[in-house]
Amino acid sequence: MERYNYLITQMQKCFLSSRNLGFCFFLLFLGCFSDVVYAQRNDDSIQIRKIFDMALADGKAYENLRTLCKEVGCRISGSPAADSAVGWGYNLLKEMNVDTVYKQAIMVPHWERGNMERAKVFHDDTKLNITALGGSVATNGSLKAQIVVANGIEDLDRLGEKQIKGKIVLFNKPFDPRIINSFEAYSACVGQRYSGASKAAEYGAVAVLVRSMTQKFDNNPHTGSMGYTNELNKIPAAAISTEHADLLLSKLEEKPDLFVVLKMNCKSFPDKQSYNVIAEIKGKTDPKTVITVGGHLDSWDIGEGAHDDGAGIVHSIELLRLIKANGYRPRHTIRVVLFMNEENGNRGGKGYAKWVKESNEKQLMALESDAGGHTPRGFSISATDSQYSSIASYRNLLEPYGCHVFRKSDWGGGVDINPLKLDKELTINPDMILLGFLPDGQRYFDFHHAASDVFENVHKRELEMGAGSIGAIVFLIDKYF
Repeated sequence: MERYNYLITQMQKCFLSSRNLGFCFFLLFLGCFSDVVYAQRNDDSIQIRKIFDMALADGKAYENLRTLCKEVGCRISGSPAADSAVGWGYNLLKEMNVDTVYKQAIMVPHWERGNMERAKVFHDDTKLNITALGGSVATNGSLKAQIVVANGIEDLDRLGEKQIKGKIVLFNKPFDPRIINSFEAYSACVGQRYSGASKAAEYGAVAVLVRSMTQKFDNNPHTGSMGYTNELNKIPAAAISTEHADLLLSKLEEKPDLFVVLKMNCKSFPDKQSYNVIAEIKGKTDPKTVITVGGHLDSWDIGEGAHDDGAGIVHSIELLRLIKANGYRPRHTIRVVLFMNEENGNRGGKGYAKWVKESNEKQLMALESDAGGHTPRGFSISATDSQYSSIASYRNLLEPYGCHVFRKSDWGGGVDINPLKLDKELTINPDMILLGFLPDGQRYFDFHHAASDVFENVHKRELEMGAGSIGAIVFLIDKYF
């Protein structure tokens, strides 16, 4: 009301003075334009409220996650459980009666952990809780060697071949507690997990143990992908729990020349065929332009893959249900992709980008949910400056629901969708928008890649708030871009 009173007062002054009629008409236009914008934003607020109401009061995400975790379980690429996950996703999406559901064939790695993961201190038989890193070779029976401690890959040069050759390297670089963003703390340490074995092998190491990638002090080792740069010199690699990493350090202080015995029988097999699962609601006015939303269907072979990335899978499926339940027909085609093989190869993401490029398809935006099912905080945004400004202007509409972080990012939106824009060979549109869903990440690495990543550790309301947030941002981008 104050807005109108001000405009009327200024118009009266202009008319009474018979001067500056142009400014007067500008004020009239400004008032009308302001009225239109206000009405639009009010309509948007009503629509967003409906999305959240449906996600919270009649949501299906939590029960879908229960089924995925408890009936399918852990689902590493190439496993029978991964095949079951593909069938689960396809059948669930077919039951939703969306416009199209289909599968995209891809070839994925096939690695199996085996049934032997043991580590102990030789001198007193103290057991150490370890888990093989994904892709590791076996120990070929028992492997016995002394321990040398490295504070990350960069510490290997300091130690040199003289101190490393013939030993097991314990990579013990922890998360820096001063880094507020837990994903940045993870990024600063994860190189020792992925590349540590190959780098240590260059100095003559016979195996590596890696402190688990978590801030939490417990006895759950966290697995994850690793890779070899030298096919002729592969050494076993395993994660050790934070509790037992510290235990081993304390024993080394007492006896620096102690030996550790490792035994693992993991193995790699030829690639297997699997699938991305895809579902679409066709756009009403611009059906040939696509908005992609997804998460990854595969998980590691311990735990149930609840936060990583069952949450992202059910967020994406719930988006389609919310659109249909709301009676909203999107302007653009909304496509949900349940990607396969994010964890140890990204074959699904790269295969999807290649398929999109070969189809000469126009992609407006892609969003990935792969940061867990915790309370939503906002989105990372890879976009042009003008695109970012437009999306950031939605903050006021989403702040009431806790989404206040609209962070411009050069990194992209997620491993599965980044090839659409950031891979030089696969990029289809360097100006397309990539969004990454950002929940509160302070507890995410408590569960990431660990046996504790189970359904019971996902909070129902937090998961559903995430579904509502993704539904709201997709609605706004579909409407205004």
